[in-house]
Amino acid sequence: MFLALKEMRYSKLRYSLIVGIMFLIGLVVFLLSGLADGLSQEFRQTVDDWNAKEIVLSDDANNILAASQLKLDDVKDISSNEKAPLSLYSGAIGKKDNKVNISLFGTNDDAFFLPSVTSGESFKKDNEVIISQNLADKGFKINDTITVGSNDLKVKVVGIVPSTSYIATPVMYSNIKTVTEIKFGEDMVKTTDNYPINAVLSNDSDTTLSNDSLTKLSTQKFIDNLPGYTEQSLTLDSMIYVLFVIASAVIGIFMYVITLQKTAIFGVMKVQGINSWFISKSILAQSFLVGVFGVLLSGLATYGLSMVLPDAMPFAINITQWAIYGVILVIVSTIGGLFSIVTVNKVDPINAIGG
Repeated sequence: MFLALKEMRYSKLRYSLIVGIMFLIGLVVFLLSGLADGLSQEFRQTVDDWNAKEIVLSDDANNILAASQLKLDDVKDISSNEKAPLSLYSGAIGKKDNKVNISLFGTNDDAFFLPSVTSGESFKKDNEVIISQNLADKGFKINDTITVGSNDLKVKVVGIVPSTSYIATPVMYSNIKTVTEIKFGEDMVKTTDNYPINAVLSNDSDTTLSNDSLTKLSTQKFIDNLPGYTEQSLTLDSMIYVLFVIASAVIGIFMYVITLQKTAIFGVMKVQGINSWFISKSILAQSFLVGVFGVLLSGLATYGLSMVLPDAMPFAINITQWAIYGVILVIVSTIGGLFSIVTVNKVDPINAIGG
């Protein structure tokens, strides 16, 4: 380590360039990780907030909430300690030139998964809604009247809940009847009270179904089947994994070139009785230090950038994930130095010093 540090201090510019490259690779890794976590959170946050153990859908829905078609009467075919129906409407609200995409969920006003209201009160009557804080941040507020759906149904905002999102859209909650009228029109709610729903949420990990047309999913399996969720995660994770390989290759190439430039020096060292393993340890130590310095600087820079990124960019800091990626980057950087060990072992002292 002494030899490695002494040489790095002597050749500051050379090793600063290598640390700079490692810094840039680490910066991209941490930015991609933050984006991956941010997007993942925007897709699944509402589902996590439900704290449901299992989710019941129609058997032909291919595990997709929007494709599931149930009726309120189907709730009777589900045995659970605690359960609640759920309907979904995806649409947009706001003025014509300033629309905001939303996910509106309908359920009972006493459903176990409803979030606690931070301002105002929960919905109690038809055509009342509660909105998430990220919608409030866009200018919607309590007592506002919002027009929703092609039927132009007007709903009143009565409460605000903590920020949450479903498939990257802000969330609203109302009762089943209101959501049904928004989706299917006034005639539907006048002709029947067996309203269509999309799912039933259960707070029981051993939900029993007495209808073959129903199927149950764990929360994690439901999340994995969210449209685009798995594909998005795999794409960003694959990019990060490729960067690990690039980091190892880049550090390996630079250390190899530096090793070739110091062949004569290594020859003199061997003549003086210094063995190849001692020299190799110095190269590995340099690769390790390059990785450590690059990762620390890139981690700090990414944390600083996260403070100034626009709110529209989904970015989440996961310190545990960053620590794991940082360790991997240091390891692959050290592995890159292994390529130079073969060269050190092949150095002939006589040829190296021109004998």
